[in-house]
Amino acid sequence: MVKKAGRRIVHYPDHGPGVQVISTKDWLSRFWLIHLGWLSGDLIAGLTVGIVVVPQGMSYAQVATLPPEYGLYTSIVGVFLYGFFGTSKDVSIGPTAVMSLTIGIMIQHVKAQHPGEWDSPTIATTAGLVSGCIVLGMGLLRLGWLVDFIPMPTISGFMTGSAITIVAGQLPGLLGITGFDTREATFKVIINTLRRLPYSKLDAAWGLSGLFALYAIKHSCAWATQRWPRRARVFFILNVMRNAIAIVVLTIAAWLYCRRRRDSNGNYPIRILKDIPPGLQHIAAPRIEGKLLSALASQIPATAIISFLEHIAIAKCFGRLTGYKINPNQELIAIGVSNAVGSCFGAFPATGSFSRSALSQKSGVRTPLSGIFVSFVVIIALYGLTKAFFWIPNAALCAVIIHAVADLVESPHEVYRFWYISPLEFFVWLATVLITIFVSLEDGIYFSIGISLALLLIRISHPRGSFMGKVSLESGNGQQKEIREVFIPSKHNGVNNPNIKVIPPAPGVLVYRFEESYLYPNSSILNTTIVDYVKENMRRGKDFNSVQLSDRPWNDSGPSDGSGLGQVKNERKPWLHAVVLDFSAVSQLDTTATQALIDARTEIERWTDYPVEFHFSSILSPWISRALISGGFGYGTSHAKIASGIAPTSVYWDRRQSDQTSSRSVSDIEKGESETDIRPDQSGAELGDWEVLLPEETPFFHPDITSAVRAAESGLYRVTNFGHEEIERESRVN
Repeated sequence: MVKKAGRRIVHYPDHGPGVQVISTKDWLSRFWLIHLGWLSGDLIAGLTVGIVVVPQGMSYAQVATLPPEYGLYTSIVGVFLYGFFGTSKDVSIGPTAVMSLTIGIMIQHVKAQHPGEWDSPTIATTAGLVSGCIVLGMGLLRLGWLVDFIPMPTISGFMTGSAITIVAGQLPGLLGITGFDTREATFKVIINTLRRLPYSKLDAAWGLSGLFALYAIKHSCAWATQRWPRRARVFFILNVMRNAIAIVVLTIAAWLYCRRRRDSNGNYPIRILKDIPPGLQHIAAPRIEGKLLSALASQIPATAIISFLEHIAIAKCFGRLTGYKINPNQELIAIGVSNAVGSCFGAFPATGSFSRSALSQKSGVRTPLSGIFVSFVVIIALYGLTKAFFWIPNAALCAVIIHAVADLVESPHEVYRFWYISPLEFFVWLATVLITIFVSLEDGIYFSIGISLALLLIRISHPRGSFMGKVSLESGNGQQKEIREVFIPSKHNGVNNPNIKVIPPAPGVLVYRFEESYLYPNSSILNTTIVDYVKENMRRGKDFNSVQLSDRPWNDSGPSDGSGLGQVKNERKPWLHAVVLDFSAVSQLDTTATQALIDARTEIERWTDYPVEFHFSSILSPWISRALISGGFGYGTSHAKIASGIAPTSVYWDRRQSDQTSSRSVSDIEKGESETDIRPDQSGAELGDWEVLLPEETPFFHPDITSAVRAAESGLYRVTNFGHEEIERESRVN
């Protein structure tokens, strides 16, 4: 029984602190009502990210086998539109290494199938429109929950393999090595690069020096920040500017060296960008042709998956770090709109960038409005600095790419953490990396998704469960000590202490705890587990030695030696009285699982040759109760109720103790542990200040496992004459 609650209204907010979903309408409507701190923070973050995205955009266009200006186009539209649709203040939309590599592979695939029909920008912009519409449709259909099916080790493995692939593809450009296809499998590119090292060109001087300068500035600023913490802001700005500094210095060096060394064919000693059209000169609607769409069909799924998978993973990461919650469906809409509209401005597919998002967060971004300032910086560079871009060495852009994607490779500490937490997930991570490197990027992403879903199905269909025992715990100090029973797995010792002995329940009582919801994929396995345990450890009700062979079931002929030793062993086993099922971890129970429980009860009672009680504890949902009752569980007359007049599992709650919840069983009340004089035969109405916690018509449903086991043990009985109705009470087992 339970204490009747008083009428009290408590208001709870929709979200706790740090998990609010902020929409564009929320922050934009308050933007000008607060102070200019929001505007200044967004302006600084926007300028900082804009300085970084200009060289990165041109570099990633090179990875996508597109002219450099298309990287700048992609850096404008997506980041501008995201602020009006997205739910993350930190995420910076634009070209990324993995997406650029995917577009490069797509362009190569289409050109190999249809040589000379479409140029690279046409293929890229059409892919952006199609993938953007697909992702937008997913967002409108509220399918953002699909991303939750991809675990973190799988995403990490794909990103690590992609980063290694990108680095391998940029090494030849960094060293000035030519003469082979850098779009082959990664291991082939590495082998060919090593073979041609003696044929490196002068580009290596710019590439290696640029890569060294980038890492030198990064580590020097980190060291200086710890050495002089008061000047941390200065070193932070210097560290942020390292890409721009390296590009400017190397560009000046290239101009000084190459300006008077042009040969008769117009070539320079090193590869440089040369002419970049100023402004947005490639604004046009993407081409929608059936033949082109057919050629892209096999590549589009990987593009769409990478775009929303990478983006939402980054958005969730920064949401956790800075204390807000994103809306995955709205993020899909934001990505879809950005890519679909961006394709009209010459942009190839874009998604969230981890490095630029981290930079934005560290720069003090306050709202998604910072993306507008990023786009302004890129537009200024596109209209005013294209003549200076003429002398940028290609090797310098390769250095920027290698330096940027190196952070995508998972650290050894995190890889060991995967192994420590789940060795199986470590092997999934390793397999994803190897497939991405040795086969292809598409196979890597498809394998990672496929293996994730396969593991999920295996875990659902092969859940863990435990047969339970109990230990006694003592709490309190002085004269106020309390000893209580706690149930833990008996086989593996849930406390991981070999000195603690787990006491099994009373003979004839079986306690089993489910560790997953009980649904159709796992119902047969759990059914088999319980039934097999009963047949192995509990006494069989019928002596097959007295049954002729012709009368025995074909699938269970019993002992065949006729010596009676089997029956002797059988008589040493205890009679099964009750099965206690702990449902504390079961949140759902479907029709198939309910039927499996009915079948288990039928098989067990066929084995014992008499009725067996089934007790259920900690039922979480009324729908689970409905399902169990429909299967014939929960109600009826228990032997414990026949003996004592009232089910000992009925729990009472004293209404007079308004500040404390005091739950006791009838046995506790009978021991005098309550100030209220309650007789077992009193009804709920007669008890006054006491209420019944669970309905009395379902005496086999219990609020916790302790009361369920106590009820099962209090009703122990012995069946004689192998299945006849003569029942004798035994002494109660404590």
